[in-house]
This record gives sequence, C-alpha cells and structure tokens, in this order.
Amino acid sequence: MTSHTVPVDPFDLVIFGGTGDLALRKLLPALFRRFCDGQIPAGARILGVARDERSDAAYRELVSDALARASVDTLKPRVAEFLELIGYRTLDASRGEGWDAFAAELAAADATRVRVFYLSTSPSLFVDICERLRAAGLNDTRSRVVIEKPIGRDLPSARAINDAVGHVFEEGQIFRIDHYLGKETVQNLLALRFANALFEPLWNSAHIDHVQITVAETVGLEKRASYYDGAGALRDMVQNHLLQLLCMVAMEPPATLQADAVRDEKLKVLRALKPVDAANANASTVRGQYRAGAANGQAVAGYLDELGRNDSRTETFVALKAEVGNWRWGGVPFYLRTGKRLAERVSEIVVSFRQVPHSIFNGAGGPIAPNKLVLRLQPDEGVKLWLMIKEPGPGGLRLKRVALDMSFAEEFGVHQPEAYERLLMDVVRGNATLFMRRDEVEAAWTWIDPILAAWAAGNEAPKAYTAGSWGPSAAVALIERDGRTWHEDAH
Repeated sequence: MTSHTVPVDPFDLVIFGGTGDLALRKLLPALFRRFCDGQIPAGARILGVARDERSDAAYRELVSDALARASVDTLKPRVAEFLELIGYRTLDASRGEGWDAFAAELAAADATRVRVFYLSTSPSLFVDICERLRAAGLNDTRSRVVIEKPIGRDLPSARAINDAVGHVFEEGQIFRIDHYLGKETVQNLLALRFANALFEPLWNSAHIDHVQITVAETVGLEKRASYYDGAGALRDMVQNHLLQLLCMVAMEPPATLQADAVRDEKLKVLRALKPVDAANANASTVRGQYRAGAANGQAVAGYLDELGRNDSRTETFVALKAEVGNWRWGGVPFYLRTGKRLAERVSEIVVSFRQVPHSIFNGAGGPIAPNKLVLRLQPDEGVKLWLMIKEPGPGGLRLKRVALDMSFAEEFGVHQPEAYERLLMDVVRGNATLFMRRDEVEAAWTWIDPILAAWAAGNEAPKAYTAGSWGPSAAVALIERDGRTWHEDAH
C-alpha cells in the first residue's frame, strides 16, 4: 500500500449541518472516495447532525442520493459498505436536549479514538455549538473542531469568534479550513519552488515582473443570496482564498514542512502587505456587479434581478493591486481578481518573469514574449511554462511562444483527490499545515478592513459588467496602466 493510502485508526467524524449543501455536495463524497481508497477503516463512524428529526435509514438514503450526484459511478459497489459507517443525530445548538445522550454515545468509544467536529453551519452557530460541546465534556484532548469561512466579517468579529472557539478548544485543536490550500496545484507550488534548483534562485524581484492570481466563476448567486449580499466578493473570496494563494507564492522558504514553520512564513507575508486604504483605494482596487448577460450559452439575469432588489451595492467582482513590502518582492505587483458570472470558470496563478535584457532576434518572428509559469488550480489541474523556441523548418530563424504543459490527470493517470479529501484526512491525522492559524486570519482582516472602509466612505456604486465577460473595463485599466495585461490565453 502506497504512503498516500495508509489508513488511519478508527475515528468519529461529526458533521454539524449534515443535511446542508456543503456536507452533501463536498464532504460526504470526499469521505466516500477516501473510504474506497482504503484510508478510512470500517470501524470509523460518520455522524450527520441537524435540527430536524430523521432516522439513520432516511439519512443514509439522503447520502446515497448525494453520492449518486457526485459522479462516483465506478465506485457504486462500495456505497452500501460506506453507508454502514453513516448515522444521524438530531441536535439543536440553541437547546440542551439530546446533548448528554450524544456525549455518552461518543464517550462509549475507545478512549484513544480521535473525534472531529466539522461545523458545516452558518458562522452564527459556531460559538453556540462549541459551548454545547464544552458543556457536554466533548472538548478533551482527543477532540478537534473544523470551522469554515467566513470567520467573521471584519477584524473585531473574527477576534470574537476566535476568542469564543478558543475558550473551548486549544489552538492546536482548531482547524480553520480553506479548501483552496488542499488543491494539488497549490501544494505543487511548494514542490516547484523548493525541490527544483531551477526556480528558487529566480523567485524574486530581480527576475519576476509581476504575479497574477485569478479565481473566476461562471455561476451567480445559486442558493447563497442572503449570505452573499451581506458579504460580497472581497470578504467571500479575497480575504481568505486569494490572500492564502498570495502567501503560498510569496512566502520565504520554511525551515521544515511542519505546520507552524509554514504558517509562520505565510504570516510574515500578510504582515508585509502594503496598506490599501482611503489614500490609494481608488487607484488600487476595482469592484463590480454583474448585469444580465450570458453564461454557458444561456441568457442569465443580473445580480439585482437574482436578488429581487434594486438597491444593493454588494460587489460580485474585485480586482486589486497588492504589494509585498520586503526585499524579495519590493516593486513586484500582485494583481488579484475574482468574480461571479465571468467568462470562464478558472482558478490560476501566473508568475510572469521579466523580459530578456536585450534581444538579438530582431525581425525573427516579432517581439520576445516574457516567460510565464502558470499554475492551474481548476479545472484540469496542471502546470504550464511558457517559453520562446525556434519554429521548426528552413528559411530563417523564426521564434514562437509555446508551453511546456503538464496536466496532472494525463501525467499521473489517476483520480486527483479533491481538496476536501486531503484536508479531512489531515484533520484526522492532526496535520495542520494546510489550515489557517488564528493570527493569519486576523492579519488578513487587518489588511482587508481599510479597503472596506475606503469603499464605504467613497459611497460609489460597483461598476457594472455584463455577465459572461471578464468584469468591468476598469479592471483592465487597473493593470494596463502599468503596461501589463491580464493573462487570458486559450487553455
């Protein structure tokens, strides 16, 4: 058995919000795939928890339907076996009934068994659930708690949540999950930088011109209207996903791959970000809101129409220019953009190297394009390195830009684990490397809050963009003012 399929000891995993979208669409299919890969032993228990009354059999049917929708046809013979691990318990975080019996059931297991509590709920319930777990004596050293973003909506609220959860669990028991950090390509960024002598000597302002990070979605609000309209793209995506990706690109080499060694270096990046506030927000940020257009060949409504209101100023698109004020990255801009109803669903990191200092190829096929390293997170995870080469054939020397292209699926020929598959098993194993520490979350909010304040003070409406485009024209101007352009090559 290869190392990545080494099973863990039997454990209990409790999913609060077990009937919700995240649990059924992501968490349970991820656990099923890990079970089929031999990582989850038959003695493990996976319990869904929610407020409504439901039997084990009814919940297993719900889970079975979710697995069928998750395209696991080739694994169908294992579904019945997996469902034997599944149970359901009715609990309400606002009421005390049932918690003692629930605690007694978990306590009856082997005293060394790891217990994972996954809070797949509204953040407003995080504190109540943790307090119930404490009152029931379920916060001992073998327990771990997983909390999803958003962790607050600003620095004070994030601190309040961290304080309350930290009152119940030790920091080492708290796993703040950002599923982007579980993506194969993000971890391959570490391998590319620190396992290859080719890149790390060039990974600085002397050789890199700029970095682009794009997380683009084609979907609109889906079922998240009430949450999203109170959050917006800056809180929903930039404060966590995009800043975490920026940290992975920009951090110094950690001494080891131990969790705190990696997270210490990411924290240094967040603290080195130059402020974006009322003095420079207009020049460094763009926010937009989509109008009616087309997505995937179908006409789609605008944000306000989907919302059923005409007065929301919530941004569905953000582009911004960030700078890391340290010796490695001084003068290198990081351009970030994210949005809904954009032209393509794509998440990628583009590291654009500097132009050659002098071209000896005048008239040989046009200008020399700078080298680019493109790390694709989704879809079709992989790595491209764009180079200039001679076009084959006689008749003179003609240069052409081509990509050395590695698709993980094609190269390794196996199912690439989704982020939640890796992260859930990391929680069971107690490996916090790919999770956010409290000080990281608060450092990110420290940088984001002045942007939100500048936008509120400016009182300008988000710039309109047509659904199916790449966002408002001001986002193009943001990068082109610096003589650069967004990377939108055919993939």
